[in-house]
Amino acid sequence: MVVIPEFILFLYYSKKCKFRCRPWGWQGHLSRNDMLRTNQSFLTYMQQLYETQQRKEDIIRKTFVKGKKLLMQHDKVSRVMLLKEGIAKCFFTEENDKDYIVEFLGKGEIVGEIESIRGTTCLCTIEAITNVEVYALSLSYFSALIKTDLKLNNLLLDVFAQRIVHTSSRASYQQLYTIEHSLSRLLALQAQQAVAITKEDMAAYLGVTIRSLNRALKTVQENDGHR
Repeated sequence: MVVIPEFILFLYYSKKCKFRCRPWGWQGHLSRNDMLRTNQSFLTYMQQLYETQQRKEDIIRKTFVKGKKLLMQHDKVSRVMLLKEGIAKCFFTEENDKDYIVEFLGKGEIVGEIESIRGTTCLCTIEAITNVEVYALSLSYFSALIKTDLKLNNLLLDVFAQRIVHTSSRASYQQLYTIEHSLSRLLALQAQQAVAITKEDMAAYLGVTIRSLNRALKTVQENDGHR
């Protein structure tokens, strides 16, 4: 059975972490692809599991249209889900109703597994920003797999390790580079994935106000115009 140290959970889910050190192996930058989390290995594993399952209700496929929530902060988890298609955003809502986007999730990203393992309510909200299709596992089936499937345990441990590296790399990156530089990468991701990211989501991801975002957008547009 996989054991998740408390400090791992804290590092990943605490948006207030301000890492002053660079993670081991950090190369001083994040590519725009790193702004969209994907996991092909987990997706391949889940596809095989879905096709060979004996009880068809253990893993079902569900679709969420753009704007629908897969998980809701503080609600109970009904199923563990892995994205098959589409893009979703993972975000916290503060007590003042302001949102903070932790990351954008793509194919192969798993959600609800921490809450299922720990028996807690949702730590954040997962919302579809495109139409999303998921593999949805029943909690009892996921729990049984955790106890018996070594491959799943290894995949989960890799996910938790990658989250720590990504979170600390992003924190270091935001301290070393300007808002305009981060915004340029976000705009490049938007074009690459052919997805519309609202100004509100851009600001929530970058951790700035709409006013600051508009100033940064103007600067980026002016710089592009001079090239």
